[in-house]
Amino acid sequence: MLQTPSGGAGHGAAATDRLMSIGTVLNVLRDEFPEVTISKIRFLEAEGLIEPQRTPSGYRKFSAHDVERLGHVLRMQRDHYLPLKVIREHLEAMERGEAVQLPALGRQRDGDAVPESPEAPTAARIGREELLAAAGVGEEELGEWESYGLVTPLEDGVYDAEAATVASLIAELGRFGIEPRHLRVMKAAADREAGLVDQVVAPLRRHRNPQTRAHAEERTKELAGLTVKLHAALVQTALGVRLP
Repeated sequence: MLQTPSGGAGHGAAATDRLMSIGTVLNVLRDEFPEVTISKIRFLEAEGLIEPQRTPSGYRKFSAHDVERLGHVLRMQRDHYLPLKVIREHLEAMERGEAVQLPALGRQRDGDAVPESPEAPTAARIGREELLAAAGVGEEELGEWESYGLVTPLEDGVYDAEAATVASLIAELGRFGIEPRHLRVMKAAADREAGLVDQVVAPLRRHRNPQTRAHAEERTKELAGLTVKLHAALVQTALGVRLP
């Protein structure tokens, strides 16, 4: 764990004053990571990615270094889709002063196996031109969707196959006057639901039994399907309508 710089004698009280509560940390991080939650921060602590100090009464207190480290973790998850194990190894290498380069991975979740070679199979991907054609939109529209985080390219500039479905639905909603900025709340809700599923499945992915780890993917799909059905049912209930 990287150490927070310490001052000389007499500076202990000042250093303590600079420590932040988890609520303050949340507000700081939300400038760059609007979907981050207190539960997410606690989860990353439980996984050993950060080690905030504790007051005698048990409250978490975060240093500026803790916040910086959290930013690194969230950025690697968001931009590189790295599992926590790889992120932890990357941070440890940084702390040792090693020059490290992030691996070029496709979308992954915590505990997923890391491809051992460039020839390892990856999820279906499509190029930018294919995505534009599938959604029937131009560069300007796609750029706006990306600015709101509704569609996100992978590290090498291509997209996963599901991006075509997302793009087509965004375009269809646009015909009813629903703009991309209106969809941010749906994206935030989806991220929270995905985070909940991840927390439930994470223990399976870390299990020593290979069969249990293999079962994690099946459980993820099952939980994802249930959350989608619940979300749809809640929307129908709120609107007082029944979808076909």
